[in-house]
Amino acid sequence: MWPDAGETQVLLKRAEASDAGAVERLWERHREPLRRMIGLRLDADLARRVDASDVVQDVLLKANQRLSDYLRNPAMPFHLWLRQIAFDQVIDQHRRHRVAGKRTLDRERSLAGPSGAFHDRSSIDLAVQLRDPAMTPAASALRAELSRRFQAAIARLEEDDREVVLLRHFEQLSNGEAARALGLSEAAAGMRHLRALRRLRALLGETPSLCGIAST
Repeated sequence: MWPDAGETQVLLKRAEASDAGAVERLWERHREPLRRMIGLRLDADLARRVDASDVVQDVLLKANQRLSDYLRNPAMPFHLWLRQIAFDQVIDQHRRHRVAGKRTLDRERSLAGPSGAFHDRSSIDLAVQLRDPAMTPAASALRAELSRRFQAAIARLEEDDREVVLLRHFEQLSNGEAARALGLSEAAAGMRHLRALRRLRALLGETPSLCGIAST
């Protein structure tokens, strides 16, 4: 999901030399991964009021303001630093809209029907990941049904379990990177990941095709 780390390092070196073009390229390379990461964490109610692309713009503005500090002290990989800014921004969006506009959101929920942890855009992203263009129509229909069940199962996970699944299987972070993002040791992050997969499999009823997807 995140851009190649080697290319990112080259751009960061150029950014240190005040190469404005390299800085712009750095943001553009991370724009779509940020949109997907943010989109997965905006619940359906909030997503009707806030577009993930607008949140990305706010994240990139903050990151641009803080880039010189990062370049002086790159204490973590760039994509983890950037996603932490994004995660803080998502929390801020939820807090702002949940507290200040709770009644409005509740009214919208009653009109729009039930919501889940994934809104339509995130569902589309998931479907793209699961799609195989060589499948027959019957196999494609089966995969679509499995996708819906997989999406529903993830939405039912507890927050800690859902977050580690998103980190490992949607953002494609390594165990070490996920551990840093979660503020855990690698051993603790690994245990949380295994626990989340066991609970996900239980929710899926041990469906073989889906369990294979979840554990890749």
